[in-house]
Amino acid sequence: MKVLIVKTSSMGDVIHTLPALTDAVKAIPNIRFDWVVEEAFAEIPSWHSAVDKVIPVAIRRWRKNLWQTFTGGEWGRYRAALADTNYDLVIDAQGLLKSAALVTRYSHGVRCGYDKNSARESLAAHFYQRRFSVAKQQHAVERTRQLFAQALGYELEGRGDFAIRQHFMTDQHDGANYLVFLHSTTRFDKHWPEEYWLELIAKATAAGWIIKLPWGNANEKARAERLAQGQSGVEVLAKLNLAE
Repeated sequence: MKVLIVKTSSMGDVIHTLPALTDAVKAIPNIRFDWVVEEAFAEIPSWHSAVDKVIPVAIRRWRKNLWQTFTGGEWGRYRAALADTNYDLVIDAQGLLKSAALVTRYSHGVRCGYDKNSARESLAAHFYQRRFSVAKQQHAVERTRQLFAQALGYELEGRGDFAIRQHFMTDQHDGANYLVFLHSTTRFDKHWPEEYWLELIAKATAAGWIIKLPWGNANEKARAERLAQGQSGVEVLAKLNLAE
């Protein structure tokens, strides 16, 4: 069985989808997946052993220059990659109009997604051939697991398993003596105030922990450096890629 997943962004949302694949593999041993995802997060789906092909999209970049997207051939190449396989099912786990209109409708397979009361944008449900009701007031991991279970016809069991540990850790070892503080996010209004981070850093270092602060762009690096300033036992990391 071959299934196309549409879950384009953001990083956390893409990672939250992984346990649904693990559920599906346990219930349907021969199932395999391709995945449409934003180019910045294209390496994440490949961490799961059930994913064969990753099809990058660049909706965030394309909408800034639509003329170049269409005339430069990038849109055509993406459409060709999407149409290259006939899928048994196409599951849109994004639930947004952009994913339904720009991705799901151009794929070959029975299109599945949330119904109008479950999707983040109700108009997205118009593009699906099969629609499923999934309660909104629950964690994103569980919502996606339930969507996949309904679309693929199996019962959920136990907690979700991301099934990517083996991609990063080849042996077992004791935990290290440091904590990683993920202090930044895409939207400024979602940031935890820096004074709270400083209070947490003080408590953690007093308890003997070393603190490591990652970053992904210049603003995040500056934030990390402010949090580390004058603090012993706090390290601003070098820039890392997703796997690192």
